[in-house]
Amino acid sequence: MPLGTLAPVAAGTPAVLLLSGGLDSATVLALATRAGYAVNALTFRYGQRHGIEIERARALAADWRVARHVVADIDLRLFGGSALTTDLAVPKDRDAAAMGEGIPVTYVPARNTIFLSFALAWAEVLGAADLLIGVNALDYSGYPDCRPEYIAAFERMANLATKAGVEGTVRTRILTPLIALSKADIIRTGLALGVDYDRTISCYDPDADGRPCGHCDACVLRAKGFAELGR
Repeated sequence: MPLGTLAPVAAGTPAVLLLSGGLDSATVLALATRAGYAVNALTFRYGQRHGIEIERARALAADWRVARHVVADIDLRLFGGSALTTDLAVPKDRDAAAMGEGIPVTYVPARNTIFLSFALAWAEVLGAADLLIGVNALDYSGYPDCRPEYIAAFERMANLATKAGVEGTVRTRILTPLIALSKADIIRTGLALGVDYDRTISCYDPDADGRPCGHCDACVLRAKGFAELGR
């Protein structure tokens, strides 16, 4: 299957999609909708400083007419360990070399494992085989839970850990259509599908009115992607 695509499914096939309100998850939402899925979108209010993303996720869910949108409340501030859930400073104005060195302080411990576990539980209730997540292993900031080997391991675990998997009624798949794309390629894909990226936010440290800082890693990578497309 070509990069940046999802294979067509029977119309109305249920799937659970992690919808953050950001650029990547918006693109996966468009891909899933075009493929024929009945998308059940899952967003988390986890104590992140960039809570504006929840508003953006709601807007995207409405725009793309998802089957259902759930905002789950968990509080990862209880554990801390990340600039996104504490008052630690968000790194700014880093170049590509700096972003490629180690795991940054914006990493939220075990976040994708927690999120995918919630998605797996909902998928089992829905009888859905497919979980969709917008992780990316190229233009990423060193997060260990965005790598292909992590996704493959979680998928194996999912089929061992659920009633549906043990009984063989549903074979869970973790679909990551963006994992090998550059940010520019992701944006190009979304634009072709009609994604309005003005409805998304990528910033780790927006101001009180939701305006992006323009200097954090996420803003820099987003700007780079649009610049490469001449936009």
